[in-house]
Amino acid sequence: MLKEKIKVAVFVSGGGTNLQAILESERRGEIPDAEIKLVLSNNPSAFALKRAENFGVKSVCVDKGVYKTLQEREEKTIEILKENGIELIVLAGYLSILSESFTKKYEGRIINVHPSLIPSFCGKGFYGLKVHEEALRYGVKVTGATVHFVNEIPDGGQIIMQKAVEILDGDTPEILQQRVMREAEWKLLPASLEKVAKKLREE
Repeated sequence: MLKEKIKVAVFVSGGGTNLQAILESERRGEIPDAEIKLVLSNNPSAFALKRAENFGVKSVCVDKGVYKTLQEREEKTIEILKENGIELIVLAGYLSILSESFTKKYEGRIINVHPSLIPSFCGKGFYGLKVHEEALRYGVKVTGATVHFVNEIPDGGQIIMQKAVEILDGDTPEILQQRVMREAEWKLLPASLEKVAKKLREE
């Protein structure tokens, strides 16, 4: 007997293109084992909140300006997650490192997308354009994206899925970032979410 669909919260800080990819996949019926119940941001002006509204998904903001310390923000976040019955968290461009106590509390239930093939160009300080700048500086011919479970080590959790993306002559960090999003992140994240949700449902 399958449990009900796994209730998911997506954590965002910025534009929310990965959130858009998840919501569109859900609408197309490609994530049958999960339901996006909540979008949570730490940035009140994140465009991702508008995307959530466009899809009729509840959104909340745990504003750094209001909750000054990480502990206060995480306590408020946990309260919100409990209120909404959240069972799985997706980090989709969430620019805040979660504490060890938070990641332990949701062990095996937080996934993140990172714009490189881990273990390359990952860890503390590697996010956004910086990852692509470093890949180009190093001269690698292939990059990509990785979806992994989140633990107390930044980008250190078990890998769920990866997809390679070719680096082309003349690539700038911005061009490469767009290609990695289109060819890897926007496909991997919904697929990984479904894979994890399906397993949780069967447990």
